[in-house]
Amino acid sequence: MAPYSPPSSRGIARPVISAALLTLGALTLSACGSEDTAASVDSGAAATTTQVTDATGTKVKVPAAPERVVALSEMDLDASLTLGVEPVGLTAGRGQKGAPRYLADQAKSIPVVGAVTGPDIEKVVKAKPDVILAGQLADEQVLAQLRKVAPTVVTIDGTKDWKKSLELTGTVLGRSDEAEKFLAEYGTKAASLRTDLGSQAGASVSVARYSAKGTAVMQQGVFISDVLKDLGFERPGIQDDKGEGHSTPLSDENLDEIDGDWLFIGSLDAGTDADLLAELAKKPAYQQLGAVRDEHATVVDGTRWTSLGGAQAAVSVLDDIRKAMVK
Repeated sequence: MAPYSPPSSRGIARPVISAALLTLGALTLSACGSEDTAASVDSGAAATTTQVTDATGTKVKVPAAPERVVALSEMDLDASLTLGVEPVGLTAGRGQKGAPRYLADQAKSIPVVGAVTGPDIEKVVKAKPDVILAGQLADEQVLAQLRKVAPTVVTIDGTKDWKKSLELTGTVLGRSDEAEKFLAEYGTKAASLRTDLGSQAGASVSVARYSAKGTAVMQQGVFISDVLKDLGFERPGIQDDKGEGHSTPLSDENLDEIDGDWLFIGSLDAGTDADLLAELAKKPAYQQLGAVRDEHATVVDGTRWTSLGGAQAAVSVLDDIRKAMVK
């Protein structure tokens, strides 16, 4: 499946403030303001700024057209690239050494400035950002450190809604029109798929993540569940309930909780889908699932389906579902 082409080109570790950070005091930008627009002066040249309200309700003054963006979550990276902005720094995706696998080609030249556990402040400083997209970062000490480097915007609220995050990121990057256009196109594509699914549109669909630690299921309140809701699918068992975390571990004895008409299994490994399906098909716990017996089980890229998600990830999920379920 060809990846979406952009228009153009839970605890957080507490990083140590480097000496490099302390030299930035004279360049510190205000993270809050009361005016909708303002003029600031940098090295004698007038530069327009604008005020945005981030996902926490904090007002942040940012450049009207940022040129050096650091993306501190998978969703921020996805959104930036979707809107045609290549960040100057990114944090590695879950289970990845760099960008999430589905964004690897687009992000191959972007330096890594942190991991899922948190940003490396010294590397963020070296990236010389003019705005920082902080994802769902909630550690106030880390946020305070980042705000000494550049205006910092928390882009993901408690709902983890990728659409809301894309709209906010579009505002921060001065790309609101691009965000609006993308969401309209996504809505059209989702509606078309829902029609083409025919009798399968109301099917029960399970999504699990499989790793050496076992199976975990994706409940409500995460990216993939929002995409499946757009398509009108039912979610069997506990998947129809709000989860406490990103995913919920499930023992082999309770695998019937994910017994639906269709099963999509996310993996963060780069191995072949056929190999993983063959491995799971040998396990008695999976053999009891109707979706496995009916050959309605599909291995999918976990960096797209069972991680934080984002705009391009959502489009690729629609493509995966069309390939698996539309005949």
